[in-house]
Amino acid sequence: MKSGGTTDVVTGDTDIEDAVEPDEPTGAAGDDPDDTDTDTDTDTGPRPARRWPRVLAGVLAVVLIAAGAAMYVAGRQLRDTPATSNRALTDSAATTQVAGEVTNALGKVFSYSPEGTAATKASAQKLLAGKALQQYAALFGQVEKQAADQKLTLTTHVVRAGVTRLTPDSAHLLVFLDQVYEREGKTASKAAAQLSVTARLREGHWTIVEITSR
Repeated sequence: MKSGGTTDVVTGDTDIEDAVEPDEPTGAAGDDPDDTDTDTDTDTGPRPARRWPRVLAGVLAVVLIAAGAAMYVAGRQLRDTPATSNRALTDSAATTQVAGEVTNALGKVFSYSPEGTAATKASAQKLLAGKALQQYAALFGQVEKQAADQKLTLTTHVVRAGVTRLTPDSAHLLVFLDQVYEREGKTASKAAAQLSVTARLREGHWTIVEITSR
């Protein structure tokens, strides 16, 4: 306060320390405001806990992929078992076709008369192939001569033909047949036979490639 060119400084009871504005941050003695930020940045205690959800998710994904792969392999193995790959158990139309064609072929190649051996041989050339044709040709030369000399007639009837295994291009059959032998001037004789037959699908028709007597 100015009076007569002099300035009076009023101190009263006011302490200089009390003149500090109340809003000014004081903090504790010796504390650095930056200490709080430093502690926060370097405190990594909670972080491993926060990683657990990600770790568990990754493990779960691996487990699910492994389980899916195992189920796929098991499914393929189930589909590829011999039982499910055998069309004789699932495809009645194809089974009927191969059984009918093999039955017809065996009836033709194993039936002949003294005057009809040439026709039998021609049928064999069409209905047999591979090992079956080779064996048949080797034996039929002898049969042909006997049929002419002894007036032999052979008639073959397939009693039953069962398809044991069938794939898109091959078939295995068990065949039961009756054969009647007739010689001129003598009583006819009858015999039963059992054959294992392998056939191959060629140009839409089944050809016998192997015959084994059982």
